[in-house]
Amino acid sequence: MSTDRPERIFEGKVASPGLAAGHIRLALRRPVAVVSTGDPAQERRRFDAALAVGAESLGRLVKRQSDEAAAGMLEFQLALIGDDELIEPVRRAISEGAAAAAAWSEALGRQIADYEAADDAYFRARAADLADLRERVLSLLQGETEDEAETVEGAILVAEDLGPSRFLELDWGRWRGGALMGGSVSGHVAILARARGVPLVVGLDLSAASLVAGADAILDAEKGRLVQYPLGATRVAFSRRMAERQSTAAAEAEFLPRPATTRSGRIIAVAINVDEPGAVRSVDPAHCDGIGLTRTEFLFSGPGGRPDEERQLAIYGGLIAWAGGRPVTIRTLDAGGDKPIEGLTPEGETNPFLGLRGIRLSLARLDAFLPQLRALARAAALGPLKVMLPMVTVPRELEETRHLFRDVLAELGRAGLPAAMPKLGMMVEVPAAALNVARFEADFFSIGSNDLVQYVTATGRDCAAVSALHDPLNPAVLELIARVVAHGRARGIEVGLCGDMASDNRYLPALLDLGLGSLSVAPARLAAVKAAIAHHG
Repeated sequence: MSTDRPERIFEGKVASPGLAAGHIRLALRRPVAVVSTGDPAQERRRFDAALAVGAESLGRLVKRQSDEAAAGMLEFQLALIGDDELIEPVRRAISEGAAAAAAWSEALGRQIADYEAADDAYFRARAADLADLRERVLSLLQGETEDEAETVEGAILVAEDLGPSRFLELDWGRWRGGALMGGSVSGHVAILARARGVPLVVGLDLSAASLVAGADAILDAEKGRLVQYPLGATRVAFSRRMAERQSTAAAEAEFLPRPATTRSGRIIAVAINVDEPGAVRSVDPAHCDGIGLTRTEFLFSGPGGRPDEERQLAIYGGLIAWAGGRPVTIRTLDAGGDKPIEGLTPEGETNPFLGLRGIRLSLARLDAFLPQLRALARAAALGPLKVMLPMVTVPRELEETRHLFRDVLAELGRAGLPAAMPKLGMMVEVPAAALNVARFEADFFSIGSNDLVQYVTATGRDCAAVSALHDPLNPAVLELIARVVAHGRARGIEVGLCGDMASDNRYLPALLDLGLGSLSVAPARLAAVKAAIAHHG
């Protein structure tokens, strides 16, 4: 390493935790080529060829995906690239003499601006997918090969931003991690990175002029930093941390096959959260106490349309089979808030987090809810199933759902289809529900700490400006958790916690001290959480 190269530290936010060392590979956007061949027919052929190659590559990517959430992101772009309403205005501009790249960039720019300004949260969330598609076709028009970055071993990808399709295209077994000037800790790419264990820092405070292609670098996706030309002391400290992480991971892995037991002998049930069916492939069911939370939004969010009863039953039945007799908890559709679904969630809500979401939406849209209840009732005949309702505020919502389940069971019985009544519980994430927990006749309670914390502290969990106030250890949050746990203990009702607090060792001691006996964690955190429980008094 040259001693005349100063160490530079660029600060950002952790989107997916991890540590990595390598060299910087810049993937910065090129200026849009506006030079035309002067031949509209030739420009049209170039544009149509780029669309065809882009559609083919997206189709290949869809087939490679093992989870429906990732496939849904790609299928949305695949649908757009064949949408005449989007494509024909570009072709008209080309026929009038515009360069293909300029016409495409301008048309997509207008669409992106419209999506970003939309009242409907669904369209705002899709703006990033449009930007991703724009860059894909532009790169083809400008002669870039789609796999050129995949030939780089041991690099840290540094880019202004990264679309989900490009993320899925890269071989992350070769890359060490990513650092983005843009991006969001809650965006599609962050979700994909966390699911795959790819270290990722977003929102880097840097300029392209500050970066040196090929420079040695350290990606610290625990503190949210990219270090260019790290000095000897920085390298030594990094190596020490890497060795500590590897040693810790090896020690934690020893707890995987054992029951989670505190030093005082208290056994804690530790289940896993499932965001999509593929998540269980990396987990030995013998290492956990079943599934504590299955998010069903992935089934409804793809462009393929609303899932029918049979498709849902196949997914739920597969999870029950994987669990091998251990309980499986499936949450009914939790649409709304930051999870808008086109055609289901209302348009134009000024505050969707406080609007028609969760069980409120399901009870208002029985056309979507009843097929889900039918599939769940049929799945309950296959093994131990618990059904959990999100965003419950008053007892009436729980009772209405129970009555609907009974009606569904009667219909299935008349049709001669095997079905059973699952245990019916609720998430405790609305403060009113936590304060009035004794009024709810639930078979179990699961505390959703993510929403509970933001509702109690009135802070958005992804809003950096109020992050200091978004504190899971706020006494008011802990008091509500303690209240629910005490009620469960007094009534003999199971109380668990399935939010991010359960996966974070910083909060585990407080949760265990409150008396929680059941946790549901991210699959990648299973060993670490069981180890932390074993060291708790």
